Amino acid sequence: MKRTFIGLSILCVGAATFFTACSSNNKSIGVSRATGWDYNDPRLGGFDVPNYPGQQTGPGLTFVEGGRFTMGQTEEDLTTERNALPRTVSVSSFYMDETEVANVHYREYVYWLQRAYGSDYPEQVNKALPDTTSWRRALAYNEPLVQYYFRHAAYNYYPVVGVNWYQANEFAKWRSDRVNELILIKNGKLKRNPNQVNEDVYTTESYVSGQYEGAAGFAKKRDLDPSGSKRRNLNYADGYLLPNYRLPTEAEWEYAALGLIGNNPEPETKRRRGEEVITDRNILPWGPKQNTRSGMRNSEQGEFLGNFKRGAGDVMGVAGGLNDNADIPAPVFSYKPNAFGLYNMAGNVSEWVLDVYRPLTYQDAAGFRPFRGNVFETYRRVAEDNTLEEKDSLGHLTKREMTPEEIAAKRNESFLVHNADARNYIDGDSAFVYDYGRTTLINNDSRVIKGGSWNDRAYWMSPGTRRFMQANQGSSTVGFRLVMDRMGSADGRNDKGAGNYFGRRR
Repeated sequence: MKRTFIGLSILCVGAATFFTACSSNNKSIGVSRATGWDYNDPRLGGFDVPNYPGQQTGPGLTFVEGGRFTMGQTEEDLTTERNALPRTVSVSSFYMDETEVANVHYREYVYWLQRAYGSDYPEQVNKALPDTTSWRRALAYNEPLVQYYFRHAAYNYYPVVGVNWYQANEFAKWRSDRVNELILIKNGKLKRNPNQVNEDVYTTESYVSGQYEGAAGFAKKRDLDPSGSKRRNLNYADGYLLPNYRLPTEAEWEYAALGLIGNNPEPETKRRRGEEVITDRNILPWGPKQNTRSGMRNSEQGEFLGNFKRGAGDVMGVAGGLNDNADIPAPVFSYKPNAFGLYNMAGNVSEWVLDVYRPLTYQDAAGFRPFRGNVFETYRRVAEDNTLEEKDSLGHLTKREMTPEEIAAKRNESFLVHNADARNYIDGDSAFVYDYGRTTLINNDSRVIKGGSWNDRAYWMSPGTRRFMQANQGSSTVGFRLVMDRMGSADGRNDKGAGNYFGRRR
């Protein structure tokens, strides 16, 4: 486990260092095909265009090449809910955590919050803490887990649990900022500042908008604008900063869990074009052999491929022959990864995804990047000069929901909704049906969870199954992992862009 963790640390440094090749202070980068003017030449206005090498892989992530798949149930509908009828959808390529977020990673987050906000805003620390009491059961003795599972070194690389949907999203924002901050530090664009507190914490949004002060005299990039300030902060167009980490959508999670790239008889290589065919369906993440045990004819034969409950009261087998070798969640790199290299996409812990739950979402879901849960926002601006409002006391830029007038002004297909909150958009049910607490337990805070857990039967390990929990609840059986959007080519190669070129220059 230590070897893997060190490898992820090296990956972070390697990615950051690689970006030193992005220096755009060289006017030989190119000439505009629109105007003929040289890029990066202060004598011609100084329009800055980097020699971008392509998106690098962020710490902890692995590439998931997108595509078309049949989303929905692959097993019998044992619950008779009809909430996951099969339909064809496509998802874009993205990066996904190899594993669930572990206790040690979440404790690192809490530690940072304590340093940054603990003195003046202790509530920020308190509201981030996982609910360790989620281990309690009325007729079970789980107090040792309540006290030690999150805190003890023995469980460092076990998946964090008791984290609700809102907490998982806040962790994603924090992780995005720390990764980009380190990239800037490694490339000499930012000075280390271990004493960040309150409004003077680094966030990528405040940095890009010029509202992060940082350590005194921190390094900046040369400003090629002849009327500029000689030095400036980086922005996304400079090619250094990575997109944000976030929870996956339900479609992304399900697609990644199925790992259907392993069922392509001839996937693309540098020497040949891949076949557009999938030979078999997967019911479980480990391939077309629909089995929860290893079929290899070696010492691993018969071992459980995931961590689940075989039957009532049987969570690990018998002494001397433990079937999954875990009575609760197991370390995040346990068991067999799927064809995308993702661990525990079945069993161990169920996982939060972004989507709001509706039983009939499939009826109106988009065929491309389907998702229910949009609430369209925009940054708050100063009315007089339209500049962004000052960051708040925690160092974050503030946002607000778009008004109906702003949405109406867009007048395009993307804004067919009449208000910023699209969670109820054409969900096929009236407000009366979703009278939460009286006629249903579903509302706009009901979020989808995917995958079976250590305390679930094997049925729930099929990626097409779906359940929900309230976003403000935590559970000893639910954790999470994060994704990052892929910018540019869909195949993950940085030596060519999207599309087919047939030998032509791009």
